[in-house]
Amino acid sequence: MQVHPIDYRYGSMEMRKIFEPENKIRLMARTEAALAKVQAMYNVIPKEAAEAIKRASKEIEYENVKKEEEKTKHETMALVKALARKSGSYGEYVHLGVTSNDILDTAMALQIKMAGRLLIKRSSRLLNAIIAKGEKVEGIVALGRTHGVVADPIPLSLKFALWSYLVRRSMKRLVLALEDAAVGKISGAVGTMAALVELGVRDPKMLQQNVLRELGLKSAEVTTQVVPRDRLAYLISMMSLYSSALDNIGNEIRNLHRTEIGEMKEYFEETSQVGSSTMPHKRNPIKSEKVCGLAKIMRSLIIAALENVVLEHERDLTNSSAERCFLPEAFIILEEQIITLSDVIENLKIDERRIRENLEKYKDLALSERLMIALVKKGMGRQTAHEIVRKLSMESYSTGQGIFEIAMEDGSIRNVLASDEIKELLDPSSYIGIGEEIAREEFYRAKEFLKEVRGYG
Repeated sequence: MQVHPIDYRYGSMEMRKIFEPENKIRLMARTEAALAKVQAMYNVIPKEAAEAIKRASKEIEYENVKKEEEKTKHETMALVKALARKSGSYGEYVHLGVTSNDILDTAMALQIKMAGRLLIKRSSRLLNAIIAKGEKVEGIVALGRTHGVVADPIPLSLKFALWSYLVRRSMKRLVLALEDAAVGKISGAVGTMAALVELGVRDPKMLQQNVLRELGLKSAEVTTQVVPRDRLAYLISMMSLYSSALDNIGNEIRNLHRTEIGEMKEYFEETSQVGSSTMPHKRNPIKSEKVCGLAKIMRSLIIAALENVVLEHERDLTNSSAERCFLPEAFIILEEQIITLSDVIENLKIDERRIRENLEKYKDLALSERLMIALVKKGMGRQTAHEIVRKLSMESYSTGQGIFEIAMEDGSIRNVLASDEIKELLDPSSYIGIGEEIAREEFYRAKEFLKEVRGYG
């Protein structure tokens, strides 16, 4: 029976399979086979033993290991026994000179690498969607808002450029964190490689590198019985930071989806979708809300990952149970956010009519800075100009009369600006600075970055 939503509601089947126990066992068996192959090269075990272990690793079945674990109460030893049995007379060579976490940590690194590749693939789709939509809306001018209050006008493309910037930087940090976390170890019980030395391996560090190279991994430079968990904490932190960036984007879409604003809207399937069980009119931004909701869970995982950095002496087992929970959760939750937001962006409805209406309705407020700057350009002191326009704005709030209407009748302004000059200031589309240029530059950077991560992993 499925209980946790990540089992049936969130994440792709492709991502879930990476963290299924069956795949973990396959990866652990693959690690044992790589170890045996390299040990045979070093004449630690017979070549025939390595070949037998390799065959067994491909035939191993999760159910057999599970039954063995019921008896041994030890996950890795259950695999070792199952592999040994399938390896026949060469079974005595399975798991020689290593400890459980050599296998467990290396298998986890393989999972991280596989899952990370999938996240970058999903992220590339999201970033492409943001770029495409951002380029499409070039030329549209909208209200900027700070504190939820009207601010200067902005080119709408600049909003998408910010989202591009957030996702691009998040992807860049994620790549670095994945590479840092996807490392394995073949260093033995307390990290000294003593058993390998006793078995006659003159350069056990090179043996470790060769085993991990077989698996497409790098090795941790210094370990105890485990790879230090600061690497996982760094990864989860960067994933949580990425999640918060997606939260930021989703939250903005939710706000612009509001009935009173209505400038952006999530796609709604009119023929069948239901927004409320009792209010038939409802068209809610449920996908953006899901992105924001999952970010709360994602951020909470940082705590467990940071707690896991602290282990007693050369290791204890307090990290294991926590990692079994937060590692798959982190990847599945972040993937769900990325997939969901990609769908939102690709199908996002931009309501140009509402954008124009809101801009026209509040352009007096949106251009108060411009009026102040115009006074300064005529020789008025900045502080004086600010105070004059501030007083006009307060009068506008209390009377409902537009700031620029009041300005037309204000002597301190009319002494400096003619009526035509004041009217010329009332075009929001000519007060966006180099916003569109900034957006175009970001979209170019993002496209170049996507070329760099194409085929990642």
